[in-house]
Amino acid sequence: MSERTDHPSVRELPSGTVTFLFTDIEASTRLLHELGDGYADALAKHRRLFREAFVRYGGVEVDTQGDAFFVAFPRAQDAVDCAAAAQKALDGGPVRVRMGLHTGEPRVTSEGYVGMEVHAGARIAGVGHGGQVLVSEATRQLLADGEALRDLGEHRLKDLSAPQRLYQLGEDEFPPLRTLYRTNLPVQQTALIGRNRELGEVCELLGSNRLLTIVGPGGSGKTRLALQVAAESTESFPDGVFWVPLQALRDPALVQRTVETWIGADGGLVEHVGSKRLLMLLDNFEQVVEAAQTVAELLAATPSAKVLVTSREPLHIESEQRYPLEPLADDDAELLFIQRALAVSPDFRRTPAVGEICRRLDGLPLAIELAAARVALLEPDELLARLERRLPLLASRARDAPARQRTLRAAIEWSYELLQPEEQELFRRLAAFRGSFSIEAAEAVFGADVDALESLVVKSLLRRWTSGRLGMLDTIREYALDALEASPEVDEIRRRHAEYFLTVMQGANLSAGNLAPGGQHIEIAALEQDNARAALTWALASGSVELGLKIAVALEQFWVVNDPAEGVRWFQAFFESPDAEAVKPETRAHALRACASSTHIGGDPAGAEELCKASLALFEQLGDEHGRAVLLHRLSITTMIRGDLVKASELVEASERLHERSEDWGHRTWGLAQTRGTLGAIERDLGDDGRALELLRESSVLARDAGVTWWRGGVLAELGALSLRAGQLAEAESNARESLTIAAEQRDWSGRIFGVGLLACVAAEHGDLDRAGRLWGAIEDETAFAPLGGWERHRAECEARILAHSNPELERALAEGRNLELDEAVELALTAID
Repeated sequence: MSERTDHPSVRELPSGTVTFLFTDIEASTRLLHELGDGYADALAKHRRLFREAFVRYGGVEVDTQGDAFFVAFPRAQDAVDCAAAAQKALDGGPVRVRMGLHTGEPRVTSEGYVGMEVHAGARIAGVGHGGQVLVSEATRQLLADGEALRDLGEHRLKDLSAPQRLYQLGEDEFPPLRTLYRTNLPVQQTALIGRNRELGEVCELLGSNRLLTIVGPGGSGKTRLALQVAAESTESFPDGVFWVPLQALRDPALVQRTVETWIGADGGLVEHVGSKRLLMLLDNFEQVVEAAQTVAELLAATPSAKVLVTSREPLHIESEQRYPLEPLADDDAELLFIQRALAVSPDFRRTPAVGEICRRLDGLPLAIELAAARVALLEPDELLARLERRLPLLASRARDAPARQRTLRAAIEWSYELLQPEEQELFRRLAAFRGSFSIEAAEAVFGADVDALESLVVKSLLRRWTSGRLGMLDTIREYALDALEASPEVDEIRRRHAEYFLTVMQGANLSAGNLAPGGQHIEIAALEQDNARAALTWALASGSVELGLKIAVALEQFWVVNDPAEGVRWFQAFFESPDAEAVKPETRAHALRACASSTHIGGDPAGAEELCKASLALFEQLGDEHGRAVLLHRLSITTMIRGDLVKASELVEASERLHERSEDWGHRTWGLAQTRGTLGAIERDLGDDGRALELLRESSVLARDAGVTWWRGGVLAELGALSLRAGQLAEAESNARESLTIAAEQRDWSGRIFGVGLLACVAAEHGDLDRAGRLWGAIEDETAFAPLGGWERHRAECEARILAHSNPELERALAEGRNLELDEAVELALTAID
């Protein structure tokens, strides 16, 4: 039964001492088959009778799921009287309901009721039989002395809490309660939070497999889930469910004797188990994994026994079914944090920071519990600010926690110490990667082989994402990174990583000054952005400015479309480095030009012009004709934007002559794509739209041939704007859509604003004011600097066209559009018009 309720409101829930009533129809699936069409009527009658009783005795219906009720009462006596009345009303009918009552002082939060009392009440109802009403000791103590209760003795519930004394309302005879027996499962002080899906999946797998291993990293909650699975499965194992803790062992030869001790086998393990139907939970198997053969031999000789294992790596035996345990889902992670925080600070209130804390902690239950314990001192916002370094912060003072789980560092260190020396070395080295990485990268940079990588994956220290790439949870990487930083090879490893990603980024073909055949590949840079940042960070810190600037130059076009401000920050940091004087003139020339690219698109054409002049001077000193051609073109654009169209024409024509002499097809084609486009933009500003359209169409074709998609997207937007001005709506819409599609694929901020604005104008011209208003409202306050002056040249004209249609419908749509994110506006703009 869920604790999180949508009804009633929190203000209506009884608080203080509350008695919970949980109900459930016994064998509802069988009843459905027996009654057929009559089941719906029987269920409706059951609900009506129960709700009438709830109202009569002052109960508040907290939640309803299927045929089950969860009701809260301010008085225990009213709850018991309600249960008796409801049961009597159903007497003699086909529907038999089991009920459980439990009293406590739960907390009422914005999530509804939280606390062990809720879990206990649901569990009490779950162990009964149809027609039976069970009452806890806490509830019995609040009832009138004459209440007819039958003492059923102490029972352990499947929530793994300490034994509870249970009572039955009335003297009817029922089978034994479905409580835990013949088991040594340890008492748990807290309930299992979340994991409902995983619990169901593991229970199902255990039903069809004799050996099931739950694998996952330290702190992922393997033991707690396995204990709950074992508790839920007790009815399937009449000869017992036994927990065998192995965390203290290091010698695999001792595993068999340890299992014998914990399950009470005096005459040998195989002989004791024999044909018994029992379950053995072997907990923390990773440090004795060499004893896997012992488990295989036991299963082979005992046909009815099953083994459930928790381990950070699988056993690798033939009959094994693995279950990789993933981190908690966001909602479950937050719920766990809230419950644990309330345990240490009853006045705790959830804030938006809680969700971010859980994400920063990778959804690892142990990390979340350790962090939640800190709310006794730190507010969530303060805690979030301190999570930059997770491991030192995440420590517990709980004396009853195992030593290896008192800190998250200890939990990870436990896994690290079990690795072979060569595995430890690879684990440390892989921390140089940031985010995710490919198998090929690990092989090329560190000489890793597939077997070694697989070993770290199966030992839960490395993860394989659905994309096929590899990576570490951030909390685990932090430990590996500390180990790497402490090793004598750290600088060599960092250099190898940086040099490799220089090669990767150069292969993406994103440097405007050195375009190779095959087109540009923004997607490579986007995929490896985190690794590029790691390489740049090390290069800057280590004084490797030459290498750092080469990586930054290789990312030139990526920053232009993705985040020009970041590009400017990196270039400025390297230019200001004390080691910058040692940079080669050629590298500096390219870096100045690449920095100018981001500076221009970032909204500072004048600053870009100064950088271009400095770059051009260096290329002239080097005698680099291609470098000169590129910079002359760049200067023609900044000159055009300043309004000096004559000088701009001279510069772009000089650039074009140099490009035409080039024997490099890629450089020539890419260069002419730019010069044709810029000449078209100059004709646009001179007022000759016809000639501008002609030149821009040439530029679009050349850019397509050269594989420079970003430039082509900008040119298509220009074509769309000019076609719109000429009244050619079909062509304007076609070009604007294609331009926006390119911008969306490349995450080009300026291109997306330009495209949305154009398509808003097209919609207005078609009379679709709802669409036009919503699109324009989304981008009306945004600025965007396209390569040819673009959106800033056309924005006022588009706005005037749209507002010329002003009426209440447009005003309403504009207001709605102001609430749209840019991506939502892009999706709307690209949606086909009916």
